[in-house]
Amino acid sequence: MRVLAVVPARGGSAGVPLKNLAPVGGIPLVTRAVRASLRSELIDRVVVSTDHAGIAEAAKEAGALVVDRPEELSGATASSESAVLHALDALDEDPEVVVLVQCTSAFIDSADLSAAVRKVLDGEADTVVSGLPTHEFLWTAAGGGINHDPAVRQRRQDREPQFRENGAFYVMRTSGLREHGHRFFGTVAVQPVPARHAIEIDDPEDLELARALAPFVDVPEPIDVDAVITDFDGVHTDDRAYVDSDGREMVLVSRSDGMGIALLRRSGVKVLVMSTEHNPVVAARARKLGVPVLQGIAEKRVVLRDWLTIEGLDPARVAYVGNDVNDLGPMAEVGWPIAVPDAHPRVRAAARVVLSKMGGDGAVRELCDRVVAARPETPAPEVKRRPRFGPVAVGEVLVGDGEPVYVIGEIGINHNGDLDLARRLIDVAADAGCQAVKFQKRTPAICVPEAQKGQIRQTPWGEMTYLEYKERTEFGHDEYRQIAKYCDERGLHWFASPWDVPSIEFLEEMDVVAHKVASASVADHELLRALAATGKPLMLSTGMSTLSEIDQAVEILGTEKLIMMHATSTYPLPPEEANLRTITTLKERYGVPVGYSGHERGLQISLAAVTLGAVCVERHITLDRTMWGSDHAASLEPAGLEHLVRDIRIIEQAMGDGVKRVFPGEEAPKARLRRVTV
Repeated sequence: MRVLAVVPARGGSAGVPLKNLAPVGGIPLVTRAVRASLRSELIDRVVVSTDHAGIAEAAKEAGALVVDRPEELSGATASSESAVLHALDALDEDPEVVVLVQCTSAFIDSADLSAAVRKVLDGEADTVVSGLPTHEFLWTAAGGGINHDPAVRQRRQDREPQFRENGAFYVMRTSGLREHGHRFFGTVAVQPVPARHAIEIDDPEDLELARALAPFVDVPEPIDVDAVITDFDGVHTDDRAYVDSDGREMVLVSRSDGMGIALLRRSGVKVLVMSTEHNPVVAARARKLGVPVLQGIAEKRVVLRDWLTIEGLDPARVAYVGNDVNDLGPMAEVGWPIAVPDAHPRVRAAARVVLSKMGGDGAVRELCDRVVAARPETPAPEVKRRPRFGPVAVGEVLVGDGEPVYVIGEIGINHNGDLDLARRLIDVAADAGCQAVKFQKRTPAICVPEAQKGQIRQTPWGEMTYLEYKERTEFGHDEYRQIAKYCDERGLHWFASPWDVPSIEFLEEMDVVAHKVASASVADHELLRALAATGKPLMLSTGMSTLSEIDQAVEILGTEKLIMMHATSTYPLPPEEANLRTITTLKERYGVPVGYSGHERGLQISLAAVTLGAVCVERHITLDRTMWGSDHAASLEPAGLEHLVRDIRIIEQAMGDGVKRVFPGEEAPKARLRRVTV
């Protein structure tokens, strides 16, 4: 053995009680010292010298050997050198180099440690001390200059840096230490360390400063857990509430959190939101994320224990993210207590990990990424033996089983060629809570049959040919650019059903998030091949199609980014033709997410489709069903669309996960009403 690191870590401390076990960034100081030493490529073995059982246990868990430090070497007056020499004797080792590593430095860089060891091994120095480069002017209490002449005030760039010993580590030739009995002998060199690593913890203020710096200094490591539980206010939000003139409360969240949660759930990690308040904002956000939520909880710790028991989870492999003192209880129950950086000081002190992102500004996404990074990659199956069932990413939203239902407001041609009417319909969809709106895009000269082009039609704009009418109601580049901008402002995806290849090229120029295949286009293989070539997510409507025709379409489109839409192309749709069990048939046959595109009057059939597993619902929308145009009569008006989305979200929440359990709301009635007899 050439290099031995010794970490003196006694139990007593004048400034901070049991300082060496104090956590910084959720990790005890003694553990941090051991890990930094083990990461150094030149250190062969790490030993912790201690008189405290708790420190010894933490050292062993971190991978160090432990030497019991005798009482006479454990007092406040005992030198660190005496601990190092005792450790050498106790181990009966005579390494070429010994390194004294101090727990009081929380941010030791193993690269700096290795560089210092190399200087001694290469004969450049007999002792190397860590030091912070400084150009500070030092004064005596009497006003005398120590390292400068007050009469000659040099500029910073004119002075060589001096080094302030920061106490992180001392590298010594072992023979010299034994000969001299102290750490400074022979040729002494300095190993510069950056300011962010140079803080030394002597008192509570230093400890609090180190804890505040940890999220910015520590290199984020993967978090290996099976479940993530989060508080809501201050974690998913910035802990502020916005109230409009009608008294409705809104909160600020990060869109990136949604994708993070989706990735987490796809990797098999369970997710739960807990909140002491009972607030519709919490429920709405949880529905959007597709995760269960427990609200109005007085005793988070008790409810958390019950949930872990019900789910059969090992608390040591569970993360809880909090920001305030009411989170301390549940944080103490899990192996990974986590805090946001602006959390209450007691919460940061109790955390194993302090995130770098604030609540509402990506804290949840940061956590999700670190959890997913620890999950083993699932190997691709050699043979696909059962359906995939998705999900498919449409923009930043996942559409598939287990995800929130993706609701599409089908504007189609109900805008009647009027851009202002299109904007009003976009508002209807956004206000109702839809995730997307869909249009139809045609090149009339291609799509209108020759026999119909010259037919005369009576229209709101007067008498014109059918071709002129179709051209009159089509939007071009300028209109769709305005539509795209307005949808983005309202937080909606937009896309369209292209009816011909030039329309696909047009929509690709608009960079739509997906394409819809209309039922009329299922057998248009030229169109399908062009759509498959885009690489975009595709939604295939199956109205007026046989399974054989759908088989051929799927062969062309593939299944990787395919969402199938059960539909019956009768306008309006009578209940006896809805045939909703086809949703299950399509899922089992093609192994892709299946939604529902409805043309019925009312809401019942669409809601039933959700209970049967439809992952998205598309309905035509209009301002008034009596408006001029072929699709208005089978469309939903604003109130109907709002009720549809509301009821879909209620159904999602009511469906649950199928696990029989006693919910928190049942506890009081159970205690009051349940009789137990034997």
